[in-house]
Amino acid sequence: MQINGVDIKDTFAEAFGIKVSRLLVTAATKKLALTAATEATGYATSVIGCPAEAGIDVYLPPTETPDGRPGYVIMICNMSKKKLSHELLERIGMGILTAPTTAVFNELEDADEMLNEGFKLKFFGDGYEKEIEIDDRKVFSIPIMSGDFLVESEFGIKDGVAGGNFFVGGDSKMSALLGAQAAVDAISNVPGTITPFPGGVVASGSKVGCNSYKFLDASTNEKMCVSLKDEVAESEIREDINGIYEIVIDGVDEASVKKAMTEGIKAACTIPGVLEINAGNFGGNLGAYKFNLRDLF
Repeated sequence: MQINGVDIKDTFAEAFGIKVSRLLVTAATKKLALTAATEATGYATSVIGCPAEAGIDVYLPPTETPDGRPGYVIMICNMSKKKLSHELLERIGMGILTAPTTAVFNELEDADEMLNEGFKLKFFGDGYEKEIEIDDRKVFSIPIMSGDFLVESEFGIKDGVAGGNFFVGGDSKMSALLGAQAAVDAISNVPGTITPFPGGVVASGSKVGCNSYKFLDASTNEKMCVSLKDEVAESEIREDINGIYEIVIDGVDEASVKKAMTEGIKAACTIPGVLEINAGNFGGNLGAYKFNLRDLF
């Protein structure tokens, strides 16, 4: 199967379940909202080594936010409800409350459960905090040096999907990178999904475990390393491919991840020099979700 002359391999991406939260960060300007959203989603590429997976979902204009100001929806994910609760408290408290003019609201409508992280944050007000209502939402107004920080009392969490993925292979590193970036741009328009790695692009795809050093839980995916394709007997890289980047997607549900993969792959296949779309899996032994690349189309 091909799209615009790009081979779509007959393989599947393997994903797994994760707990997902979805927040809206607003501020006086779009730039300030983006700054706070970026801070709150830092150091969150993969739960292999980070305390969470997180990223910016979509931008909402002032006409679509509870307080009539520009905002960015962010997602924060963790395998554990307890750890996700901790991450919400710390990332809102240290990444958003500390940023100028910000407010944060729950943006997960179909939550399985609500966590009272906003209620916990109110204690920073040292008794001067006030309970108010905005757009039929229970919100705490916390006095800070620059004015008041607004935080909704509760934030929803639900069972989501993490680890949807595909590989973009090109005739050069640059063609593969441009293909990956085009994919990320397309996925940014799919609500309910994030690409948590830097700029949305994974340079260092990994495998579970390690062949040489048993103390590692994950290590480089040597079968997909372009510099090793002539050294590794089991290399899965075509002779004419000289650059590979991975896109990893987390989403609020299976349908959202499928749509993001579909739109991302279609965009990557428009870039000259992109030759192949592949995907990462572990033989079906890691996760409950399997996305066959060809079935997406």
